[in-house]
Amino acid sequence: MILNEGIRARELRLIDANGDQLGIKSRNEALEIASRRNLDVVLVAPNAKPPVARIMDYGKYKFEQQKKDKEARKNQKIINIKEVRLSPSIEEHDFNTKLRNAIKFLEKGDKVKASIRFKGRAITHKEIGQAVLERFAKQCEEVSTVESRPKMDGRSMFLVLAPKAEK
Repeated sequence: MILNEGIRARELRLIDANGDQLGIKSRNEALEIASRRNLDVVLVAPNAKPPVARIMDYGKYKFEQQKKDKEARKNQKIINIKEVRLSPSIEEHDFNTKLRNAIKFLEKGDKVKASIRFKGRAITHKEIGQAVLERFAKQCEEVSTVESRPKMDGRSMFLVLAPKAEK
């Protein structure tokens, strides 16, 4: 933001600290009014004809902005993506263990990427891997929604599950 002596325009449309229009004033007149009130002249719309400036306490304004930004950062939720790796020929117990881990991640609010890596000639039977992923998604459907269906990426197939939105 450009303020006080940094303003180069000759004439400014001036707005009071309360939001009242003071009309079009010269730059020096605006600086004079602001200095009498111990405030700053801040350029808010430099591209307008004439540029719009506001009389305000810039330090206080900046502090309020920082406070708002900090509050906004505090309220945002960071979503991580956890990966669960399966194989086309996964045994029942291993599948259940991976499933429990995925459900735990989803309940914590993280997304889960379930992936299957095809080794050797297993890639000729993609339907087996897809069936495993479909079963995995079906087992997780109480706590999650499928964000992306199973799709191939090189030698691996994956799907993404997102936690269900809390009501």
